[in-house]
Amino acid sequence: MIETMDEQPTRVFAEHRELLFAIVYNMLGTVTDTEDVLQDTWLSWVSRNRSDLGEITSPRAYLVRIAVNTALSRRESIVRRRETYVGPWLPEPLVADTPEIRDSADAAEIALRGESVSLAVLVILETLTPLERAVFVLHEVFGYPHAEIGAILGRETPAIRQLAHRARDHVRAKRPRYQADPRTQRAVTERFLAAQLSGDVTGLLEMLAPDVTFLSDAGGRVRAALRPIHGADKVARLLTSPMVIASVPDMSVRFGWTNGEPSVIVYSGGELQAVVALDIEADTGKVRCVYAMRNPEKLHHLRG
Repeated sequence: MIETMDEQPTRVFAEHRELLFAIVYNMLGTVTDTEDVLQDTWLSWVSRNRSDLGEITSPRAYLVRIAVNTALSRRESIVRRRETYVGPWLPEPLVADTPEIRDSADAAEIALRGESVSLAVLVILETLTPLERAVFVLHEVFGYPHAEIGAILGRETPAIRQLAHRARDHVRAKRPRYQADPRTQRAVTERFLAAQLSGDVTGLLEMLAPDVTFLSDAGGRVRAALRPIHGADKVARLLTSPMVIASVPDMSVRFGWTNGEPSVIVYSGGELQAVVALDIEADTGKVRCVYAMRNPEKLHHLRG
């Protein structure tokens, strides 16, 4: 069957959409903005195919270049939104039922196959400059060589190499190289939840690193801590507070996988209320950070 003028670019874009979603999501940390960037990339791709500018020899390279540069432009508006954001900011989570992602046409779900980094790393990536983050994602996560990244960003290879070195050192300084294995993560997550729900402060204290941090992102939409909570005692007492438990009436939970790592999905009366993920030390099995996503706008893509 001969493809029409519109069918051919549609097929090619669909073939690369998973890759584009994963790259852009790791650059931006939000599903909504990622989908907008992919829409703009699609429109640019269709317009280019309808022009008389000649055949594109590498559709993949062209699409990645458009998506990455569109994401960099989008990053500016995200930074402006962050300036007025209420409380701590966390990335929009990608959630799946199992680590072996089922067949799906949902690019957000497919990105969980290993092409998305953990919430903890995404939080660190927020402290990089947009260019450093783009280079880190392309080189460290997707394995693009420096010269190819330079072609994507319109910069010389030595400059890209310097950006990559600076970004890698920054991430490593804030993040241990080795992470707890999934089995340990799941076991710690289950014990953590059991201790919280039973009000077992002592049990929680045994699991928390002394310098643990609790981050709750509600965006001012629902009640939550407006600042990071530091220290095992403060975090344990906050999590077992009757006020916290009562804030989610008719609560039910299930375990899932958020950005490739075990997590807890919290419901209230059957409605999604929060996604909670733990950052766990590989050598001690202690929880060093608790991430609680409660902003309904950032959970919207998980509903339905």
